[in-house]
Amino acid sequence: MSTRQIVELLPRPEGRLAYTVTGTGPLVVAVPGMGDLRSTYRDLVPPLVEAGYRVAVLDLRGHGDSDTTFRTHGDVATGQDLLALVEHLGGPAVLVGNSMGAGAAAWAAAEAPDAVAGLVLLGPFLRDPATGAAKAAASRLLYRVALARPWGAAAWAGFYSMLTKGRRAPWHADHVAAIRASMRKPGRLRSFRDLALTLTHAPVEARLPEVDAPAIAFMGSLDPDFADQGAELAWIQEVVGAQGHLVPGVGHYPQHQAPDVVAPATLTFLAGLRADAQGWNARG
Repeated sequence: MSTRQIVELLPRPEGRLAYTVTGTGPLVVAVPGMGDLRSTYRDLVPPLVEAGYRVAVLDLRGHGDSDTTFRTHGDVATGQDLLALVEHLGGPAVLVGNSMGAGAAAWAAAEAPDAVAGLVLLGPFLRDPATGAAKAAASRLLYRVALARPWGAAAWAGFYSMLTKGRRAPWHADHVAAIRASMRKPGRLRSFRDLALTLTHAPVEARLPEVDAPAIAFMGSLDPDFADQGAELAWIQEVVGAQGHLVPGVGHYPQHQAPDVVAPATLTFLAGLRADAQGWNARG
């Protein structure tokens, strides 16, 4: 984040999760995608806090300042972690998620609708890519090799930059260096590798018909993770009734590649929820 914050720890059955909280008002909880850090939201948190929201940002299991003792990873585990943090901080909350974090947020909205006032989905994975079994097996083999020591941290740093296609934040190089340094700490590359090898979004897709929370989705027009970004965004709009924004000239991380687009649209979305959802508005 742009200013030094106190890192707090949320106890979970297999370890502790690191998070920070800034501001006062209705609760917003954000989580990154795999292989990323809380600082991915450094340009989104300040305008939300200034607008009167209490913003918590969570590190994934085995990532950043969270423990590496977790044996279970993935969308469902992350969704459970989001709901645990909402309960701990006093919800309901709007959940913000990038990549697999978006899938986890959608799962949480289906699992506990009273705890989730809305969804902000960034470069969202709400279903598995439409690839054959052979290609999926090849991808798992690639992860197994690429994320091994001693080169795994450097390999992921390079891939992260590839996913950040298009315009970049002025602090992009520092962020990638921080990711690489974090991955070199004991246990973190192993945790990330375990997540990458087992990750599936099928449990999220199965629960999407149960998602009633208002949602807004941002998809980068250059996102390398999707063969047809517009078509994927249209599907997300249809299946969860989300407002959709195809963000030109950015890749997989709209939150820091295009904060000038994401922040104003998110604030407008939140203001609408705040006017309509008095239960959410009254908290904080």
